[in-house]
Amino acid sequence: MSTDLVPLAVLMFAVTYPSRAIGLLSPAIDRLPRRALDYLQLVGPAILAALAAVNVTVATTSGHPVLTIGLPWLSVIACIGIVTWRRNLFLGLLLAVAIAIAGRAVGLP
Repeated sequence: MSTDLVPLAVLMFAVTYPSRAIGLLSPAIDRLPRRALDYLQLVGPAILAALAAVNVTVATTSGHPVLTIGLPWLSVIACIGIVTWRRNLFLGLLLAVAIAIAGRAVGLP
């Protein structure tokens, strides 16, 4: 097992956690303008979405990154559709995982 990505994980933690924990760390958070609160609540999901987009669209073959379209795209689109329609992130993620499992079970890449 390699520990090459541990510094990256620490950096990701250092960037994302403070923005999510600001509500716990600041007693006057409720006095911020509503727009600022909305922004702070969406920072974490936006970062996760950016990481997911890279993992879905970029594959590394023979050491070179290549843009791909395949089963992960279907999973992400289904997840976004369910979350938008039903306003239920858990249900969207559950559907995305089910699509990925079923696709891999039948041999899709």
